[in-house]
Amino acid sequence: MTETTSAATGISQAANQTAISGAGITDTANGTPSAVSDIAPAATNLTSSATDIAPAAPEITSALIVDATLWILIGFSVVTWALILIKGIQHARISHHNRIYEKKFWGAQDFQAASALEGNNGPAARVADVGFITLIEADGGTTTHDLEHTGDRHDLLDRRLRQQMQKERGALESGLAILATIGSISPFVGLFGTVWGIMGALTSISKSGSASLDVVAGPIGEALVATAVGIAVAVPAVIGYNFFIRRNKVIWAFLDDFAIDFVHLALKTSFLIKRPAPSTVATPRTSGTGAKKHTSHEEFHAEGAQV
Repeated sequence: MTETTSAATGISQAANQTAISGAGITDTANGTPSAVSDIAPAATNLTSSATDIAPAAPEITSALIVDATLWILIGFSVVTWALILIKGIQHARISHHNRIYEKKFWGAQDFQAASALEGNNGPAARVADVGFITLIEADGGTTTHDLEHTGDRHDLLDRRLRQQMQKERGALESGLAILATIGSISPFVGLFGTVWGIMGALTSISKSGSASLDVVAGPIGEALVATAVGIAVAVPAVIGYNFFIRRNKVIWAFLDDFAIDFVHLALKTSFLIKRPAPSTVATPRTSGTGAKKHTSHEEFHAEGAQV
């Protein structure tokens, strides 16, 4: 009996310990939902913080892109006005030099005297100098026999004049390609900045949650400034390009007429131009002429004596 009572007592103690362990597990299980409940608000706060930070990146990017677009357009404008100023001065000088040389050329006594004109500048003067040099090289058969000098004097003169005219044309057209490019792409660059600005404005509007006119007008109007600046840059570039293209055509027509007249005048002289005499030979030529005159004078007296 005593052994049976002690066994029952042991079983009761084991059951009590098991109940205590179950209570501990129950407490732990009850504590887990509370921990989850504590973590959930923190996750919600992190999600809301990420939501607040996310729109900031597009706003900064759109602002930077719009600012970069405006600076690019300002650079285009500076280049445009600099080219317009440089080309304007160039054309004014060319017109002045061409008028002066044309007056000197046609005011010369003959074609030989026109070849002796010095101190001249401008496209017309350079074209004439090339023509005179070509004729001097052809004088006396001093022309080198190679492919460059192939053909008769007429063909050689015409080829040299055309080559020089092409060089002058290239100098006149320098810089015009930049004006044409700026005039073509500036509106599209401004439109690119406007699109990005409108995207940033719409993001700001969606963030504010209001679509009233006061909220929409400001950001959209600021974005449209890029397009206005692009058009303002393109208009002077296009006008300058068209103006200088027209001036180039006028100068080219003048040079073409001048080259044709030059060839006709050279034809009258059989494409021959005397080489300019060195200054050291001037004195012997004068003395020789004087001696010839003196001889003629003596012969005149001799003939008179014979008569």
